[in-house]
Amino acid sequence: MAALGGDGLRLLSVSGPEPEPESTALNGAGPGLCCWVSVCSCLSLACSYVGSLYVWKSELPRDHPEVIKRRFTSVLVVSSLSPLCVLLWRELTGLQPGISLFTLMGFRLEGFFPAALLPLLLTMILFLGPLMQLSMDCPWDLANGLKVALAPQAWAQCLTDMRWLRNQVIAPLTEELVFRACMLPMLAPCTGLGPAVFTCPLFFGVAHFHHVIEQLRFRQGSVGSIFLSAAFQFSYTAVFGAYTAFLFIRTGHLIGPVLCHSFCNYMGFPAVCAALEHPQRCPLLVGYVLGVGLFLLLLQPLTEPRLYSSLPLCLLLDQTGDSATSLCS
Repeated sequence: MAALGGDGLRLLSVSGPEPEPESTALNGAGPGLCCWVSVCSCLSLACSYVGSLYVWKSELPRDHPEVIKRRFTSVLVVSSLSPLCVLLWRELTGLQPGISLFTLMGFRLEGFFPAALLPLLLTMILFLGPLMQLSMDCPWDLANGLKVALAPQAWAQCLTDMRWLRNQVIAPLTEELVFRACMLPMLAPCTGLGPAVFTCPLFFGVAHFHHVIEQLRFRQGSVGSIFLSAAFQFSYTAVFGAYTAFLFIRTGHLIGPVLCHSFCNYMGFPAVCAALEHPQRCPLLVGYVLGVGLFLLLLQPLTEPRLYSSLPLCLLLDQTGDSATSLCS
């Protein structure tokens, strides 16, 4: 939590003819208290989200359809109520940003289509190597593959598959809503946008540690391998969380992070070891390197804020007296 120290503990000020004392601007809350309210609010959201998965007592594994259905219910309830936490945070800090809550959380029509398409395109470029690997190992050619992918029967089957719904719809939507749309507006005024990009994913990464409980419970490996897997998953999800936080700030929309999350859940972690042993490893490795290179080259241009109109979090910081960062331009 080093990002919350020093200059990060900036008090929000309200502009006016005569600047109010900092404590008055936040209803008497000091800078440390202001940031602790933000951090505690985020912790409460993370604990509520993970806790909702365990309100149902069952001896069945997490992938059982009945367990998934029950967890859908509790997670959707918690996620639907999560904006109330942002409202409570706003009352406790005295912050009145002059922006509607839904706009602040990335629900807006302005710039919607580029926000839906460009971040997804950028993510697909990053996964150029794995996509090539998938197409090489696919039993169908391009025409038959598209026919299968677009067939109504295939989509109907997906929509009745509880695991598919969890991984591609419910988890991306609810996790991005709670861990990005709700947490970033609370963290940004305290830490600034840059540190918030790296602070917010810590809550997201830690929230995935609950898988350890189930793996130990059902003895899905040795204790050492389970904790090693959990540490790897924390690192991966924290990096991914920083990326989607960056997308949320730069586009001002929730739709981009949700679609990218769904795509990454489908692709999984790139199978680099399998690529090294693949019969066509040379073109695959070129695809991996080219994908990463193009991603880094296009990261800034495809997330240029001017493509998405005004950015709610940047407006929030402007209205509270904080200077804009490079993320806003």
